[in-house]
Amino acid sequence: MDERMTDAVLATEELTVRFGGHVAVDRVTCRFRAGELTAIVGPNGAGKTTYFNLISGQIPATGGRVLLGGRDVTRLSVAARTRLGVGRAFQLTNLFPDLSVLENVRLVIQSRRGRDFDMWSMAAAHADLAEAAEAVLERVRMTDLAGRKVAALSHGDQRKLEVAMLIALDPKVYMFDEPTAGMSVDEAPVVLELIAALKAQTDRTILLVEHKMDVIARLADRIIVLHNGALAADGPPREVIASDVVQEAYMGKALEDV
Repeated sequence: MDERMTDAVLATEELTVRFGGHVAVDRVTCRFRAGELTAIVGPNGAGKTTYFNLISGQIPATGGRVLLGGRDVTRLSVAARTRLGVGRAFQLTNLFPDLSVLENVRLVIQSRRGRDFDMWSMAAAHADLAEAAEAVLERVRMTDLAGRKVAALSHGDQRKLEVAMLIALDPKVYMFDEPTAGMSVDEAPVVLELIAALKAQTDRTILLVEHKMDVIARLADRIIVLHNGALAADGPPREVIASDVVQEAYMGKALEDV
């Protein structure tokens, strides 16, 4: 193993996936450290979400490796990677629409603590779980919605609940794929503040796919740029945002081979 990868919480090594003759992610090597928020940007079709899918296990890699704490997890399932500390918002989490907001969060905490996954058990038997769930809802400012069924929530509140469930999972690696998409201007700041608070913990690794440059400039410690599935740029936000690669990509111009 490359010794440079051993100090990374998460790393990809020559990670590649092909769909037929199309290379969607092309030999991407990156490492991600604790306390660092990395924004992943690029034009539509650049491979950002596919790269996320490879890291979290939604799709198998054609080549290369995914390493978590130095351990090769490339062939592990989504569930196995989740148990090892990889948490993905908005695609990992499945909401239970007929249960309340509080019950959804309680089930995540119950599962994380290794208790029997019995959603119909008496609430009194899980008072400590409910208390922990209430604390998470307070963090995401959803205490007033604790008893409401998920099916009755607005789109924005459902996305906030998904963030709450990811926080309840307490992973080592947080993965956010366009977390404010579809949210109103009033709802989006709450999610961004939550991500900023997670970053402030300094012991978590955060990956963020985002198109909004103001969000990226505010939150990111580092930006990596994907183009045609390959790594086109990697560095501090100010430098990368000002680079020709990003300027051309976001202005819709053709990029040179990278």
